[in-house]
Amino acid sequence: MLTLDQVKSKSSARLIGLHPIVLAAATVLIERCYARGVPIVITQGLRTIAEQDALYAQGRAKPGSIVTNAKGGYSYHNFGLAVDFALLLPNGSSVSWDMNRDYNGNNIKDWIEVVEEAKKLGFDWGGDWTSFKDYPHFQMVFGLTLTQLRAGSKPSETAMAKASAIIDRLKGEAEEDMSRIAELEEQVKELAKVVSGLTNSKDVLKQAATEQGLSIAKVLCRVDKLEGKARLTEIPAWANDAVQAAFDAGLIDTPTGGSLDFYRVITVLARAGLLITRLEDK
Repeated sequence: MLTLDQVKSKSSARLIGLHPIVLAAATVLIERCYARGVPIVITQGLRTIAEQDALYAQGRAKPGSIVTNAKGGYSYHNFGLAVDFALLLPNGSSVSWDMNRDYNGNNIKDWIEVVEEAKKLGFDWGGDWTSFKDYPHFQMVFGLTLTQLRAGSKPSETAMAKASAIIDRLKGEAEEDMSRIAELEEQVKELAKVVSGLTNSKDVLKQAATEQGLSIAKVLCRVDKLEGKARLTEIPAWANDAVQAAFDAGLIDTPTGGSLDFYRVITVLARAGLLITRLEDK
């Protein structure tokens, strides 16, 4: 599983040159999407006038398909007020523009989850445009038209303060979510230290399985209390094996009805080798 720092590093180069408020909003967008189990990468931020003209020429004066109707100076990208995104795949190197993908298994399309978070932060979505819909595109324009921007107008202090207040509030919520996840990860690390000191003795492993079952049960109980996330109707595909192992070991009563973070912790425990199956007497 990619860490938040790893996910954020994928976008760092594309965030350079953005308006400070848009930069803050894009950063919080990455954080909040990660907390929802939907890692994203910013694929485009500031675009120069020359780059915009070259993009506009594609499919017209140059080979390729038409990808924009905006000449240089006629895109909010040219003023650092827009970003484009893609879904970041688990390998950390590939991206997807599949708008029907539901990797976190919560019955909401990952793409729509990103759009929901972006709109909360004050972004306008290109998917809402009536013509030439631009589904990976978000922009924050502070009430300014492109004509005003080309004439040198800047966002007002009032508009920026209003946007900052919204971003700061949502950033605080994201930090709380990440803090809870970090707390659970620390508990997993402590369990790993205990297990690493055990021998392969049958009796010791029996005792470890019992003690570990109690410890893990406490962790899983804490997950439900701390996270308070909506329970899923289906187990995410990536968690199936880990959940089955926990159920077979008698660590959970039922494999279904857990929250997203519940399944995350189960998966982390399994990958750390902490789901010791109950040993049968010979």
